[in-house]
Amino acid sequence: KLTLNLGVRWDYERTPSFLNYQTPADVVAAINGQDPNAPAGQTYAQTLALGGVNINDYISTGNNRDAYKDEWQPRLGFSYDMNGDQQHVFFGGIGRSYDRDSFDYLQLEESKATFPSYTVFFNSPNGQPCDTTQSNCVNWDPSFYNIDVLRSLVSQSGGGREIDMLNNNLKVPYSDQASIGMRNQVGDWSTSVAISRIESKDGFAFILGNRRPNGAFFGDGTNGDYFQPWGFPIPGFGALILGKNGIETKSNSVLFSAEKPYTRESGWGVTIAYTYTDAEENRKSGEHYALDEPDITDYPFLTSNAVSKHRLVATGIIDGPWGMTYSTKLILATPIPRSDIACYGAAFHCIPATADTPGTGRFIAGGKIYGVREVDFAANKDFDLTAGVMMYLRLDLLNAFNFKNYSDFDTNWGSNGVFNPVVTPTTNGNMYTVPRTLKITMGVRF
Repeated sequence: KLTLNLGVRWDYERTPSFLNYQTPADVVAAINGQDPNAPAGQTYAQTLALGGVNINDYISTGNNRDAYKDEWQPRLGFSYDMNGDQQHVFFGGIGRSYDRDSFDYLQLEESKATFPSYTVFFNSPNGQPCDTTQSNCVNWDPSFYNIDVLRSLVSQSGGGREIDMLNNNLKVPYSDQASIGMRNQVGDWSTSVAISRIESKDGFAFILGNRRPNGAFFGDGTNGDYFQPWGFPIPGFGALILGKNGIETKSNSVLFSAEKPYTRESGWGVTIAYTYTDAEENRKSGEHYALDEPDITDYPFLTSNAVSKHRLVATGIIDGPWGMTYSTKLILATPIPRSDIACYGAAFHCIPATADTPGTGRFIAGGKIYGVREVDFAANKDFDLTAGVMMYLRLDLLNAFNFKNYSDFDTNWGSNGVFNPVVTPTTNGNMYTVPRTLKITMGVRF
């Protein structure tokens, strides 16, 4: 009656471009040099330290990084057949799974320096002056009309290029999952109910490393400046972008399903699945840049913008005239909340926030239907060509009723310091589903 599945997996992966990378000497020198905005004798590294950033955690010598070795992933699963006849079976499991640090992010540390963009400001009495204490601010000279002379400015300064630096002790993102449920066989029907919990940690994020001379991230309101320290980059360079771990997600789900499988004898089949999901995250799903707060740990857990809270999927198939099978699928899902950086005026910097889209948590609100709705129809005909060879012709009508499942929204977060989000669909924007679409497919199976 009892089946156990026990296992453990260990992963080990090396990324030489990350492990062997050396922070350029001119960048290290600039960081350890005088902060032009700070009192004499205060280096930019000391400015960062005042703001809680130990830049030594990000300076790579080419031999102070190690591949992550702790990717142990235990798994435990079980099933218990109550009567030994597969009619009522309890099941469950718990385990850990490691992802990987995407090379798309790891390579930015090197590629930002290999393929940089440069910004040089000209100090001119007849134009807009710039801060001559910065190495990328130069006095205007007519010789700059010569492109070769202009290009020479790049070698004279950092040119304002962005500097990406990765934490020397990057960990690999992982997820812990636990689930428990029960399957039942009732006549021709199979039913199932399951509960799952998933926690993901150590997700990769880029934060803004810039700090004001006193270490502050946000302005104190002087001249209306309450915002991020974009104007305080590495001397002679551009913004300091730091890569580290810190993104987390939490998800609780309940799944109910019922299925009457299609058989040639009965000539019909039905499936019904309903999922309730309660998910939170400390950064907008799919977003790995977190430049609006001092650190990724300063982002609150908010309702996830990745999944619907309620989702229902139902399908049906039946044999019909002319030896054809006809099928349909219904999808209903409640609207996904909007997650963004909310700006709503007054002496206040913008903050991470979520807002309900119209009808969040309901399929119908205020007499209007919101969320995702889709009804598909299909017809299939098989042609037996010869022994073991079958040709088929299939006709699909997707989103048959042409529901407008808008996925783009305009959000007004409020004004005058009052948080009052109002979300409206962008009717000329993208949709979660295709518009009404007719598709014809022909193929051969053998």
